[in-house]
Order: sequence, then structure tokens, then C-alpha cells
Amino acid sequence: MKFGIIVFPGSNCDHDCYHVVKHVFNQEAEYVWHKETELKGFDCVILPGGFSYGDYLRTGAIARFSPVMNEIVGFAKKGGLVLGICNGFQILTEAGLLPGVLMRNKNLKFICKNVDLKVENNSSPFTGAYSKGQVVSIPIAHADGNYFADSDTIKKLEDTNRIAFRYSTPEGAITDEVNPNGSLSNIAGLLNEGGNVLGMMPHPERSCETELGITDGRGVFESVLKAFIK
Repeated sequence: MKFGIIVFPGSNCDHDCYHVVKHVFNQEAEYVWHKETELKGFDCVILPGGFSYGDYLRTGAIARFSPVMNEIVGFAKKGGLVLGICNGFQILTEAGLLPGVLMRNKNLKFICKNVDLKVENNSSPFTGAYSKGQVVSIPIAHADGNYFADSDTIKKLEDTNRIAFRYSTPEGAITDEVNPNGSLSNIAGLLNEGGNVLGMMPHPERSCETELGITDGRGVFESVLKAFIK
């Protein structure tokens, strides 16, 4: 399987994603500069975390206009797998591939810690290796992870099972106390209508190796590989 890792000015998790795909899962991976105007031969495209264009104006707002984004939109509309992590999630919302916006955290501070997530949908290409209702621990590192959408959009996401992950207690309870950033409905990750685009604020690429003390993020990449084999 071949992964394309998009690199924007200010990306800082592109090497993490490349390492996990290439050296942990032994898959083909290639960096794709943001000015590229073609995406050929890729089975999955990853928009990594970081601070694209310094997060000036609004997170993801400038990156959305990078030349490569036209190709990513077309790739997604054709059913290609697209994974946006942290800043990548923000870019996907700005590009219209996912609904809603990511705003400043409710405490207006940068947050970096491990959080518990409840798997709400395990039928997507990104979550199939998990069990529905399973609680996993994955790190977050963001200042703008507060997911917001209008009430009709939230209802539609709920009704169509497009919420992939929610912030939860270790037991799987969805409470305000464990919501780190103020996201509506404790949303930590969501899918597009076709299920082939996932945006998530937590960093699965930072939780794939025992040396890091946490491996629950492996399930995201294992799911993609499992879906590809099918």
C-alpha cells in the first residue's frame, strides 16, 4: 500500500507519519510538497499535524488554498482514503471535505496530554480494527481543537454515525469533565458521508510503538491496511 504524506510550510508531524507508515508498518510512503498539482499512485493520503503557514489568519485557512488541495479534494471525491490529523483535520474542514470548524480550546491554552477516546464507529476504513465502544488512549497536542458546527449538522453527524471518536472517561462515559477543548458532543474525530475521509484531533502516529508507552493509535493504521486488503 502506498501512502502520500502532504507537507505544508509549518508541518511538523509529517516525519512522524512517514516513520510510522514506512518503518513501523513497512508500507511504501512518499512526501508530497504542498505545491504539487498531481496525486498519482497513492492509496491513502495523510494531512499531518503542525502549524501550516504558522496558523496565521485561522488554522488551516491558508493551507486550504495550496495547489495540492485541489488534487486531494478530487482524490477524496473518487473514494480515495484521506486522513487528516490535528492541523490536517483543521485543513479538511476549511477545504469543505468535513463539516464544521475547529476553534480555540475552551481554556484558550495549548493542551498536550494523553486522552481517552471512545470508538463510536468501527465500520469505517480507519476504525475497523477497533471494537465499537472500545476506549483507547491517544495523545493530543493542540490549541485549536474545539469542534463546532450548527445544531442541524451535529444531529446529522449523530444520525448518520459519522462521529468516529469522542473524548471519554476510561470507562467510556461521555462527560464534560473529560472534554479537553470544549468540542460539541465531545467530538474528537469524524467522517465524511462516504466514510473515506477521517479528521481527528488526537495523534495516532504518536501512539504506535511500545517505546512511547502507548500503542492504541496503531488501530487507525491497521484499519487502513485491513480495508485496503479487502
